[in-house]
Amino acid sequence: MSVRATGVTIMLAASLLAASDPPVTIDITDYVEMPITGKLDGKGQTDGMLARINSLREEPGGATRFFVNDLNGPLYILDKATTKLSVYLDFNGREGHHGLFRRFAYEVGYANGLNSIQFDPDYRANGKFYTVHIEDPALAGSSVPDNTNLPALNLAGYAPTTPIPTPGPIQREGVLIEWTDTSPSNATFEGTARELMRVPLNTRIHTLADLSFNPSARRGDSEWRVLYIGCGDGGSGEAKSSIRMNPQRLDTLVGKILRIVPDPADHQSSSVLSENGRYRIPNDNPFVSTAGARKEVWALGLRNPHRLTWADGHLIANSIGLHTWETVNIIQKGANYGYSLREGNEALQFDNHTTALPEADRIPVQVTDTVTAGTVVPTYPVIQYPHKPGGGDAVGTGLVYRGSMIPALRDKYVFTDISTGHIWYADFNEMLAADDGNPRTMATMHEVKIRWKGQVYDTMFPIVESAYHARGGQKARLPGLALVSGEGRADTHVATDASGELYVLTKSDGVIRMVSRPR
Repeated sequence: MSVRATGVTIMLAASLLAASDPPVTIDITDYVEMPITGKLDGKGQTDGMLARINSLREEPGGATRFFVNDLNGPLYILDKATTKLSVYLDFNGREGHHGLFRRFAYEVGYANGLNSIQFDPDYRANGKFYTVHIEDPALAGSSVPDNTNLPALNLAGYAPTTPIPTPGPIQREGVLIEWTDTSPSNATFEGTARELMRVPLNTRIHTLADLSFNPSARRGDSEWRVLYIGCGDGGSGEAKSSIRMNPQRLDTLVGKILRIVPDPADHQSSSVLSENGRYRIPNDNPFVSTAGARKEVWALGLRNPHRLTWADGHLIANSIGLHTWETVNIIQKGANYGYSLREGNEALQFDNHTTALPEADRIPVQVTDTVTAGTVVPTYPVIQYPHKPGGGDAVGTGLVYRGSMIPALRDKYVFTDISTGHIWYADFNEMLAADDGNPRTMATMHEVKIRWKGQVYDTMFPIVESAYHARGGQKARLPGLALVSGEGRADTHVATDASGELYVLTKSDGVIRMVSRPR
């Protein structure tokens, strides 16, 4: 069953996969085994993962290095040619660790730890990059980094920011920091750091997450050096208390996409200084004139928009669902994606189960807990899949493939399911056409099969399981649990280098693999 949208036929969500299409098969080879920072006994949802590698970013400017962050604390430099690793920064300053942050929260919670790194678009000239890490405010110690083991970090003038209020009890804080390396060409950090923002989170899940600059922006453009930030709802949207509406409330930052100018010296004529004076807020952000709203908000109503990417000027957010739908969303200025009143293209009830949308689908514009400003039609995902066999538990990373090794995937959106290790693709033009306001239209998902060491697999799960045991993992299956994957989680993501070629990252075995030319 299908519908016509903007001249492109889009399959309905009921048809999860295009069963008649022959699958694309990618060839992968092991690239690097990351140092083991987890536990070999496999205990705990995340503790037993061998290396919680969360992203791989190529250094800008035709460099020869990747930066790889492990949620457990290390930020590595990886030489692309030799695969030699060096620790560039270590964020883990907890008991027995020698890193920077005494309140670093990493041991429990899916996205606790060192979540993100993103390079400033002008990095080659200014040495600036940005990180998000998670802290536990209940822990003893200062929020100022301890540079005892990194004396080249100059802390003169460093000061934590006042947490931006989030309604309800708080268990975690997401911290956004700007780093300036005065010698970015070497493998050690020398320079300064500046805290920009501290966002309180109600629980230890769905934290401050991904960071992204629009790669099509050029010097002098209004988007140049303007930072987009994915902020999860901190677990509030599934609560059966007053915090449930936090993802909808415009007076809080959680459950949102944020948009700021990190450098207060930039865009001064077209922005205002933030309340804490550490960054600027563009005047064309959609809620700057809404009384009571946070001016940083670009879009809202998202449960956990933990992965951001760009394609042809379009911002795409992958948001992990609750009990029913995993979603891929094209982010529009001022759009409301419905959560915690909607999940995917269904209504979300107070018992956290979904039901059909009302015939006239409108939701309140919730400014505060008591103030509303009219109603709005929710914006719906362009891809979604269920928590059922053939689907998965948690949408991972996605990106539009621009490389040359896999012609069948050129201009396709390639994405993963974290727990099952599925890799899928969708036609990017179908995704754009599905962003038509009709909740029923979705781009079709197509399976990607994986050839590794001469054998073809349906998912990354058995590949990761084999490597997990080869590296000393002691659990019979992979660590962790999930509804669809059952016992064990592959924890699969994808990344790309400057030439557009794919890499596959898996936390449970701590291995980075590269997609190679078919033999």
